[in-house]
Amino acid sequence: MNSRILLVEDDERLADLTAEYLRKNDFTVDIEGRGDTAETRILETRPDLVVLDIMLPGQDGFAVCRAVRPKYDGVILMLTARDEDIDQILGLELGADDYITKPVPPRVLLARIKALLRRATPTGADDMPDADASITFGSFRISQQTRSALLAGEAIDLTTAEFDLLWLLARHAGSILSRDDLLQQLRGIGFDGLDRSIDARISRLRKKLNDDPENPTRIKTVRGKGYLFSRHDWQ
Repeated sequence: MNSRILLVEDDERLADLTAEYLRKNDFTVDIEGRGDTAETRILETRPDLVVLDIMLPGQDGFAVCRAVRPKYDGVILMLTARDEDIDQILGLELGADDYITKPVPPRVLLARIKALLRRATPTGADDMPDADASITFGSFRISQQTRSALLAGEAIDLTTAEFDLLWLLARHAGSILSRDDLLQQLRGIGFDGLDRSIDARISRLRKKLNDDPENPTRIKTVRGKGYLFSRHDWQ
């Protein structure tokens, strides 16, 4: 069954061209041109992935992402203005799984969509996690098989990208992972010195793990080196 994509884009010509390209690559694509109707459309149709532009009539993409994220567990890929770092950071903080800057070559958009869907919905036997693929530290437990995490017995609400980052950190607990390490393994790209996607997701994970943002002990920042997931401090 083809994955279904909802393209939320108010530029009709761009939306039609993008949708046509994605359909030729075996995706089912619907188009929504307004932000103030996108929330209802997303929650009613439940697409596998939403390509969400920021600048939309009626309601911007940030507001749409904020509204649907607690109720929609599919993938959200935001389209941001070129060189607007604040757009990228805010989108990730609101729960977007990834961002890409406009204008974007169709092949780059296609590759990013395929990568996100592979991470969110493994389909092959080789991609399935082992039955015992879980990690526990005190009151914290994360399972790759069910793609879920618990803290003191309570489920942690995670986006696809947040789970992938948390799983990677937990697998390497006690070791420092640089931004370059994390980006290479999660997105297949190196750290360019400007990308703040990892920092934004770390910030969201700390909140969800009840980690002190001023003095974090569960996901520690090692100045000049990267991040370290603690094996302790999970009482």
